[in-house]
Formats: sequence, C-alpha cells, structure tokens
Amino acid sequence: MLSIKAFLLLSLLFQQPDSDKLLWKEAAEIGLENQGWKETLSPYDRLPKSVEKSVRPPVWSLSRNSAGLACRFITDSSEIHAQWTLTSPNLAMPHMPATGVSGLDLYARDDKGAWKWVANGRPSAVTNKAALATGLPKGKREYLLYLPLYNGVKEVKIGVSKGATLEKAPPRAVHLIQPIVYYGTSIAQGGCASRPGMVHTNILHRMLDRPVINLGFSGNGTLDPEFVPLFAEIDASVYVLDCLPNLDAKRITERLEPFVIALRKAKPLTPILLVEDRTYTNASILTGVRQKNESNRKAHAEAVQRLKDRGITGLFVQPGEPLMGDDGEATVDSSHPTDLGFMRQAQVMLPTLKPLLPTPAAARPAIEGYFDKLSYLPGEKDSLKVSSKASSIGM
Repeated sequence: MLSIKAFLLLSLLFQQPDSDKLLWKEAAEIGLENQGWKETLSPYDRLPKSVEKSVRPPVWSLSRNSAGLACRFITDSSEIHAQWTLTSPNLAMPHMPATGVSGLDLYARDDKGAWKWVANGRPSAVTNKAALATGLPKGKREYLLYLPLYNGVKEVKIGVSKGATLEKAPPRAVHLIQPIVYYGTSIAQGGCASRPGMVHTNILHRMLDRPVINLGFSGNGTLDPEFVPLFAEIDASVYVLDCLPNLDAKRITERLEPFVIALRKAKPLTPILLVEDRTYTNASILTGVRQKNESNRKAHAEAVQRLKDRGITGLFVQPGEPLMGDDGEATVDSSHPTDLGFMRQAQVMLPTLKPLLPTPAAARPAIEGYFDKLSYLPGEKDSLKVSSKASSIGM
C-alpha cells in the first residue's frame, strides 16, 4: 500500500507532463487591445503612470482594474489555457459574480468573421489556472481574451500546445484603428456584467470590430478636468461622455460645458457623444429616482443647447430613455445592468455610433494641442497643456 508521500509524488509526476506540453506567453507581450497608454505602472493598468499624483486617489486606484483590456491573438492550438494572478483577493461583489469581477472571457472569430463566445476563466483564488478550451478544430484561428472588470492583474499567461503557433493578431484596417474613448461610471466599468465580455463597451468592441478604451471609474465618472489632456493624447474616432449616473443637476451645469469646450479646442474634428442618464428601472414606481432622471436630463439638455449656442459643433446626444428598455428587467439594483441591460445598451448605442466613425475613405488627422484653463473652482490658476499627439495604442 502506497504511503501518502509516495502517492503525492506519483501524482506530481503524472501532472507534470501536462504542463510540459504547453507553451506559455504573457498576454502583455503578445499585445493588448483597448489600452490608451503603454507607459503604465503595470502592463495591465488603464492610465499612464505620469498621472498617479494628478488624478484623484480613487480614480487612480480604479484605473488599475483591467476593465476593457483584451488580448487578440492567433493560434492553431487544439487547446487554450490561461494562468492569471489578481491584485486583490476580493474576487466578487454582493451584486456581481466572480466571473465578471475577476474572471477571463474567451471569444473566437468564426469563418464569417463574427466573434463567438468560447469559454470563461472562473477565479477561485488570487492565482488561477484554467483550461479554457480543448478539442479545438485544426487550423489557425483568431481569438480574443478579455481581462477582469473590477480587479487588477499582475500577470496573464496564455497557454497553447507545444509545437502550436501563438502570435499577435494582424493589425486592423486603417479605418478601424482609431479607438472609441468611453468615459463613464461604474456602469461603464462593467458593473454588473456576469463576465467581462458582456459589458456594453466590450460588446460594442466586437460589434464594431474597433478598439474601445474603457475609462469607466466606479462612483468617480465625474468629468474631472484632468481627463481633458489625457483624452487629447489619444487619436480617437469618437469621445463618449457617459457620466450622468455620478452627477446631479448642479454638477452637470457646472462641469459639462467647460469640459466639452476644452475637449473641443483640443480635438476640433472628433465627434463627441453625450450620453443621457439611463432610466432607473424602478422609476415608474419611485418618485424620487424618477425626479433625479428628469432633473439630470433637463440640466444635460440645457448644457448641450448652451454649447451649441456658443458654436460648438460635432456634438451628438444619446437619449437615455431606451438604454435599458421599459420592462424593468435589465438591472441588478435599478441602476447597474445585468447582461440583458448591457446588451440592450449596446444595441441602442450601435446605430448612434456607427455614423460617427471613420469610413475606409476617411480618417481624421491628429490636430496640434493647445494651452487652456479648465477649472471648476473660482480663482483656480491651474493651466492644462493639452497635446493631441497620438499614443501607442494596442490594436
């Protein structure tokens, strides 16, 4: 009869060949998509390290969550594995599962060019290892691996069969390179999708086959002035401002106009899509939340009209009423969407965004930057230098 020590040794010997059969590569070394800056503190951060002291502490902390980041790669392997180490032991939230907060999500491009879901990586600890897919058909195929929405990652490794190829996917067509920059709240960051691929920014990423840079910050999508020069560093196709869920009517009145004016000076030709507040799904019953929707939208509409009266062009508005549907079934808590809510939001926004995007015959050139003041505090002297130099964006 085998001793426990001998049994464990034999078990390790039998397990070792599985690991030996795999070739592992770090996702960041293959190449990341939907990342606005490469000069980051960690390879999987969302903001450049240069702004650690200039943005508010909660914004910086949330920027280290990997929401929206993805690795697009090609392999002919019959199996795909993943290893990932998280930065926080908080794998889930009371209203959002671990698969969305801390998991991975794998898609493959089918023979018609459409993205199809394959598998997810389900976290059970800070360090995780998973066989995402086995028995894959022969031949090279393009894959897309989304990273966690509400956790950060120290490392993400993709494993394929030894002897198989594993390489970065080819560059996109020229008219598909300029990313959509999406600035928003906890909803934009992904609360409360069941898995990373189901936040609306990632759904739009697949629908449009174009990078979407997720700059959603839970509870902190508040049109902070320091984001104007940051946005101007990215040669975007569209800037989406979806911050109303974190603002009241007073702050909308104070902040929207100066933010948009400064952004328009930095990027005279780039469309700006202004998203109205989504309707709380219990607004038909609760008077207070209905009034918040109404007052926010009124302040938003008045600010947009004042901008147009100033001669600001290239502004577009996405109405909030249709974003979640009208049956009250699309959120976890009246505010944060379920997968159903995110899919509805993406489907509503798709026809709004499409006409704003470059076509194969047209791509906008970058415009030189400028010096300007943007302040929400009387007498503040800060001067913001805005540069429109395109950053190195993973495609």
